Amino acid sequence: MKKLKLGLPKGSLQEATFNMFRKAGFNISLSSERSYFPSIDDPEIEPVLLRAQEMSRYVETDLDCGITGEDWIQENGSRVVRVEELVYAKQSLRPVRWVIAVPEGSKIRKIKDLKGKQIATELVNVTRKFLKKNKIKAGVEFSWGATEVKVAQGLVEAIVELTETGRSLEANKLREIATVCESTTKFIANISSWKDKWKRVKIEEIALLLRGALSAESKVGLKMNVSRANINRVLSLLPALKRPTISNLSQEGWAAIETVIDEKVVRALIPALKKAGAQGIVEYPLNKVIY
Repeated sequence: MKKLKLGLPKGSLQEATFNMFRKAGFNISLSSERSYFPSIDDPEIEPVLLRAQEMSRYVETDLDCGITGEDWIQENGSRVVRVEELVYAKQSLRPVRWVIAVPEGSKIRKIKDLKGKQIATELVNVTRKFLKKNKIKAGVEFSWGATEVKVAQGLVEAIVELTETGRSLEANKLREIATVCESTTKFIANISSWKDKWKRVKIEEIALLLRGALSAESKVGLKMNVSRANINRVLSLLPALKRPTISNLSQEGWAAIETVIDEKVVRALIPALKKAGAQGIVEYPLNKVIY
C-alpha cells in the first residue's frame, strides 16, 4: 500500500492542528505525550510530529507534506509547494506577526535607530533580510528562548519576537517599533511528491477537507419553519452562501428553510427571524463547508 508521509507540528500548533484534522474527518491520537508518531484512521497516511521551525526543511527533503508557518519556510529558505493557507481566527492558526520590540524607556524610536545595535531572535535570516532591505547595519544573534528577558536585562538593545495581539509585549514592558513580517499557517508539499499523481491527489483531498473544516469553524447551520405568507420577510433577513434551501412541509401553506450563515450574526438574527414569523428555529454546528 502506498503511504503519504505527513508532518504535523509539535508544540503550540499541535492541538489546533489535531482539532482541525478531526473536523476534517481524520482522527489522530498519541499513545503518550512523548510520542512523535501519532496514529491516524487512514492507512494511506503516515504522520510524524516535528517542530514547526524545522518542518519545511524535512518536507523539502524527506516528507511528502506537512504543516508549518510561512515564517519558517522563509527562514529556512525551503523550496516547497504551498498547497493551502490554513487560517482560523479563533485558534492558534490565526495570522501572526514578527515585530521588533525595545524596552518602553529605550531611545530607539525608529528602525534607523537600530544601526550598530544588537538584536536577538529565533528568526535570524528573515530579520537580516529585513535590515538589509532597509539599509540598516545591526548585529543579529540567535536566541534559544526567553528572548524578552535578554532585552529587559540589557543584554541586547532589541528583539524580534512573535506576537498575535501585542499583550505579551506590553506585559514585559516592551514597545513595538516595526513589523518584520507577517505569517500564516501553510499546508506544504514536497516538490517531487507534488509531481507524483497518486500523492498529489491524496494531498489535494486532504487540503480540500482541511479547507472545509476551517470554513465551517466560523459558520453555523440554521433551519426553521415559515408560513408562505411570511416567507419573503424571513428570506430578506437571511445572508447565505448561495441561496437558502426551501422545501414544502406536510402542512399546507408552510415551508422549511435551511441555510448556512456566519456565526457572529446569529445572536442578532434569531430574534429578528422570530419577529418576522419564523418558528421552530434550530441552530446547529458544522464540521465542514465546501465551496
